[in-house]
Amino acid sequence: MSWILNPEGDRQQRRRPEKLKAQDGAAGPDAQAESAPGSPWAEFPLKDEYPTVEDPSVPGRQVSTKQANRPFLAYAKYRQERQQAHDDWVKRMEERKEKIARGEDVGPEEPDPTAEVEVGCSGVLKFMLYALIFAVLAGKFFTGSYLWELDPPSLRQYLPSTDRLFSESVLATYDGTDPEKPIYLAIDGVVYDVSAGRATYGPGGSYHLMAGTDAARAYGTGCFKTHRTHDLRGLTESEMRGVEHWKKFYAESKKYARVGRVSHLAIDPASPVPEHCTPKKAEAAKDAAAGAGKDGNGNRAHGEL
Repeated sequence: MSWILNPEGDRQQRRRPEKLKAQDGAAGPDAQAESAPGSPWAEFPLKDEYPTVEDPSVPGRQVSTKQANRPFLAYAKYRQERQQAHDDWVKRMEERKEKIARGEDVGPEEPDPTAEVEVGCSGVLKFMLYALIFAVLAGKFFTGSYLWELDPPSLRQYLPSTDRLFSESVLATYDGTDPEKPIYLAIDGVVYDVSAGRATYGPGGSYHLMAGTDAARAYGTGCFKTHRTHDLRGLTESEMRGVEHWKKFYAESKKYARVGRVSHLAIDPASPVPEHCTPKKAEAAKDAAAGAGKDGNGNRAHGEL
């Protein structure tokens, strides 16, 4: 039944190493056997046999130089040396004043060698400058980019809004053909500066047809040549989602900034809806328009013959 009461088996009893000295107050071999060992290592001193020195904080008291006390003793020695240096400086300053009173020539005033140096604003600015230079050089070393491959923030989004109102004719002059002017485009009435993408929106670029105009319809239909208009009538739900997607793209872009709005002429509701550039979709749009002009019995709606 012993394995039930002690499933881990009999453990070896810890015994006091024979080479250890008996603690103070232990008398005889029986007392030495009953006392718990002070350390698992043989020859471990049970008494503090390190040399003693005078306690820096309590005159007349002796403290041990054991390892635990050495940081305190070293700091106390450092404080004493600092205090002595300060006292010597005070003495030299008094002698200097006496020389001045006697009219003797003295050199420049010596600063206190124990005075704490204040960093000040200039020190903080220097530290920030050095840290910035280090971060930039580290980015170039590790990533090959001074900005750690991060896009520089657009400061325009933090500036107060200064929306400018464009007419359609004025907006057309910012299509990139004039290298001295920025490139603007509009989508659903909002004008954006896309000069940062001149290779894309400038002459010869894949999206040059969108520059200098509000081609909101083309963003939904994909008819970049024939739908360069802000007229959004007759678009399907998926095409409207496409327009909204691009509106959000430009509105949240860190590369392109909003610069104003464009004043459009009113669209005549009786004018025809722009025809889709794909014949199949154009035919489907005609059928949908024809169906919308009839009632549920196939008759034409009121007002039509």
